[in-house]
Amino acid sequence: MTIRQTSPAAIGAPGAEDAGRPVPHGGAGQPVHGRRDRRPRRGRPFWMLAPGGVLTLLVVVIPFLVAVYISFLDLDQYTFRRWVHAPFTGIDNYVDAWRHSDLLHAVWVSGSAAVIATVVALPVGMAAALTTHNRFPGRAAVRSIYLIPYVLPAFVVGTVWRIILAPDGVANNLLHRLGLDTSGANGLWLNGPRSYWALIAVQIWASWPLIYLLVLAGLQSIDHSLHEAAALDGAGWWTKLRSIVVPHLRGPVALGLLITVLHIFNSFTLPFVLFGVPSPHDVEVLPVLTYVESFQNFRFGLSAAMAVVSLLLILIPLLVYLRAVRLDVGEDDR
Repeated sequence: MTIRQTSPAAIGAPGAEDAGRPVPHGGAGQPVHGRRDRRPRRGRPFWMLAPGGVLTLLVVVIPFLVAVYISFLDLDQYTFRRWVHAPFTGIDNYVDAWRHSDLLHAVWVSGSAAVIATVVALPVGMAAALTTHNRFPGRAAVRSIYLIPYVLPAFVVGTVWRIILAPDGVANNLLHRLGLDTSGANGLWLNGPRSYWALIAVQIWASWPLIYLLVLAGLQSIDHSLHEAAALDGAGWWTKLRSIVVPHLRGPVALGLLITVLHIFNSFTLPFVLFGVPSPHDVEVLPVLTYVESFQNFRFGLSAAMAVVSLLLILIPLLVYLRAVRLDVGEDDR
């Protein structure tokens, strides 16, 4: 056995600490350079993900697969007792939902209300975050007040606004004192064409604090030295807002817009409590329509098809966002 010796001059030279170590070779005896070891590292505690994986499987994956299976069945109050043996109808429920139900109208109401409410809530939330970013006496109290619409349960929000928008409620009394006509159809906010705008107004009131929180977190993450440098250059508040604040808020604002749109689109409790069931046609959102078809009309197969369509519609903007921010594992390697 030959012992390899290293001269003192070689100590400290590049690669000297690797002397004596085996050098990996390729198939033809050549060393491998620039090739990443893609084998999983030993000792990674993947087993710690098991509880979350099992919970996701039981709460999300299995119910979703059951809903997809039910959407292909002719399941109603007559076949519900033995639902596993209900007649298989293929895509008839989806065709029926497309042609003979209010699915398209409900998608339009939910989508348009979500977009309009989010667009209006964005500047409100940004303005609230900008006004409470710097220190002033009572800032903590103001921040707490701003969070009231967000922390209140949707059931409470719907009940309070139902009282406010009643024909003899606070809203009509206030409008009457301002000299506006609130008699007859002019005072109906929970029925008729005005119910659509009432839904949007309530959704704005309940949604803007989320954007406020995300924008406020983004403002606090901006390095203070950037503001100091801009002040030394003589930049005004508008220049700081346009050149420093807004570029750093693209991520939080995009996330806030996505969450707000999906939350309003998939909101059930607020419209259910605010307008009751059956809801007026102008505010018949997709979650409430799915509930009515399932628990009032007992067309469980049709309602399952609507639920699957609702999930697919929610996944579209979510996947677009994930692609935009490059959260996929493969994007980091590129």
